[in-house]
Amino acid sequence: MREMNWIWKVGARPVYEALKIAFRLHVEGVTHVPRRGPAILACNHISVLDGPLVASIMGSTRHRAPHFLIASEVFDLRWGWILRQARQIPIYRGTGDENALDAVVDAVRAGGVAGIFPEGRVSDDPSVGTQRLRSGISRVATPLGAPVIPMGIWGTQVPWPREGFRAGSHRWRPKVAVVVAEPIAPPHTGESGLSFRLRLRQAMAVPLLRAQTIVGDPP
Repeated sequence: MREMNWIWKVGARPVYEALKIAFRLHVEGVTHVPRRGPAILACNHISVLDGPLVASIMGSTRHRAPHFLIASEVFDLRWGWILRQARQIPIYRGTGDENALDAVVDAVRAGGVAGIFPEGRVSDDPSVGTQRLRSGISRVATPLGAPVIPMGIWGTQVPWPREGFRAGSHRWRPKVAVVVAEPIAPPHTGESGLSFRLRLRQAMAVPLLRAQTIVGDPP
């Protein structure tokens, strides 16, 4: 199966260009994402814009089509068919949806890229730092041996925080930064899920701080 199918080829670049018009967008470190082969992107989550932003960047600059876990109810909305065509993976939140996690594992094992928000949900208050990482990231990363690539996103919460779009309440073209860090090793033999999540959380803090500094909003 081709990684970049028709909807990625048609849609990734226009979405990316539109986001560059909407935001003063700074992207750094994308060469840390391999152009082929299995990988897991681990991003902080501060806005519903994060997924489309990361997807468009990866599709446009690395020709990769990440598989994201997306709340199942979103697939019932009018744009659900786009998500299905883009091979995104529905997850039934709060149910310990093992089938969704298995689907991510299968996609990466086949040489694809997974996009994971280890916090599991958009943060209520990004200013307090990264939320607790959920166990799903360990469940996905452990059997694969694929590189885990920490990412930091900052600025998307200005126009679209968890509570919804802030029409007219933000400055024109706010700064948004996406920083990709060097991969970290996947969980090693004998490493607990908790130990890996703590290690990943520390690794994610580095690109996040860099993104905050670029935007001009360090903690």
